[in-house]
Amino acid sequence: MSPSSPTSSANARSYAVIEAVATEMDVHPTELPEKLYDVVDPGSLDSLFANKTPTDGTVTFTYCDYTVTVTANGDVSLE
Repeated sequence: MSPSSPTSSANARSYAVIEAVATEMDVHPTELPEKLYDVVDPGSLDSLFANKTPTDGTVTFTYCDYTVTVTANGDVSLE
């Protein structure tokens, strides 16, 4: 399991997912074998917790053979 730090408002959750997976796979984000938009709507992911106080909410999905969990406070973890 590899957590990444919370994203800032300048760094969208969708891009944080891409960065975390690319780092874990040791490839450049453009070299990932799958596009994020093929498995989840990046805009929806970015706006899901936008402008809200962090809660206990999470979103979990499979991307590039990893189970990705994004939390309301911006943490991204891979399993």
